[in-house]
Amino acid sequence: MKNNKKKILIIDDHSLIIEGYKSILSFNEQGLELDFKQALSCQAAYNILKIEEGNFDVIFLDMTLPPYDEMEIYSGEDLFPHVKKYQPQSKVILVTSHTEQFLLYKIYKKLNPDGILIKSDFTPVEFLTAFEYILNENKYYSYTMREAIKKIAANYSFLDSLDMQIITLLSEGIQSKSLEDYLSIGKSAIDKRKQKIKTFFKIEKGTDEDIIREAKKQNFI
Repeated sequence: MKNNKKKILIIDDHSLIIEGYKSILSFNEQGLELDFKQALSCQAAYNILKIEEGNFDVIFLDMTLPPYDEMEIYSGEDLFPHVKKYQPQSKVILVTSHTEQFLLYKIYKKLNPDGILIKSDFTPVEFLTAFEYILNENKYYSYTMREAIKKIAANYSFLDSLDMQIITLLSEGIQSKSLEDYLSIGKSAIDKRKQKIKTFFKIEKGTDEDIIREAKKQNFI
């Protein structure tokens, strides 16, 4: 007999948003009886994950959360390994307001969640659709996430992860002369990669600022 009861954990630092999610999920078309738990911070979420080990069917995890300094958990990304440790059977949907393609692709490749929803994308209908998709063993990514996967994957043969790291570091204010401190390659190799990046962005003669400007213009960062 099919189990119509599902335990849901919603991790978000806004109580009103959690109540909104609960209201949307109550309209599921599968007649499911949903038992909700919620956490407003990394610390609260960590404690629930550990105490109720193996109990949740679906977990909605916001990427921006108040940190749990003692455990060095500063975000949803840091919390994710603990989710998988204590709730390995759970379906996990990440929710984020970020739209930067490099960052989204990094999350996608590193964490490989069951779903990723971009807050500016999804409607209540899509939120419910994502929930029902993953319950049926499918993955679900909202529009901006799908576009990020498509665009970055298409360009990955030209710009690899090291090139992307250089662009990200430059956008964070790291000077070219200091890039060696953050990368596993030397100055000569960095200069060659920066030239390749300029070629990709069609910058004939430009500075680091030109790389950053074009990367932002094309929504890579």
